[in-house]
Amino acid sequence: VVVDIVVVVFVVVVVVVVVVVLSLLLPLLFLIFLLSALLVGFVLTMANFSFFSSLLAFFITSSRLTRWGGVQKKKIDADYKEGGQRNWVQVFCNGGVPAELALLYMIEVGSGEMPIDFSKQYSASWMCLSLLGALACSTGDTWASEVGPVLSQSQPRLITTWQGVPAGTNGGVTPVGLAASFLGGVAVGAAYFLTQLLFVSDLHLADPQWPIMVYGGLAGLLGSMLDSFLGAHMQYSGFDSSIGKVVGYQSATTRRICGKPILDNNAVNLFSSVLIALILPGLAWGMWPR
Repeated sequence: VVVDIVVVVFVVVVVVVVVVVLSLLLPLLFLIFLLSALLVGFVLTMANFSFFSSLLAFFITSSRLTRWGGVQKKKIDADYKEGGQRNWVQVFCNGGVPAELALLYMIEVGSGEMPIDFSKQYSASWMCLSLLGALACSTGDTWASEVGPVLSQSQPRLITTWQGVPAGTNGGVTPVGLAASFLGGVAVGAAYFLTQLLFVSDLHLADPQWPIMVYGGLAGLLGSMLDSFLGAHMQYSGFDSSIGKVVGYQSATTRRICGKPILDNNAVNLFSSVLIALILPGLAWGMWPR
């Protein structure tokens, strides 16, 4: 007991020292972003290593893709910033739902790895797929937004009317972007599946686990399409002739393309991940091979 108390005190002291040092060296907003990301990562790691590996797949791939193709993205995105645009609000919108689901998972079944098996662990399997779906949704949308503008050779089409729209329009989709969203979800699902192979000893006694990768891909694709649908209706997109780019604000030089100024991009991402987390596990339950 004494050793445990000493270890806890030591960890607390180290954390406090690290936070103080970082607060002196880093800007406040970046420090808030960093601590928020660490908190989300800590919660997911405590619950399940598969959760953390999925989060890691989302974070690493999204960060890499955000920095990729900057020259092309600058031409179409009025808000593009070199090196990415991550902040604590994005951490909350992309990681808040998974963090809450991880806490519910720990309350329901405790910490540790568990295979997807609706017949034996219905609620735990549901929460695992909800969390994976939310992360795959965020990953798929990010991959579509970052890969589509760089590689797509065709004009985006508005998902609600299928009419051609300028690149950068909220709700605009391309075949390349949709394919990227599916692959992004597969990447997250593959990270989850591989972690289970490493840490779950009785995996052969449960239902087949390979559908996790397919589930991740569908969550990425459907999440990206849902994000585009909400963006086409609830995010304002207009073409500003003074700068020659699509913008999210109204002005004298802006011609409306679609949408209304109701939500911003972060809110749309949050709503999309919540809906995917709520709906998709139910579909998986009915179609999961036994």
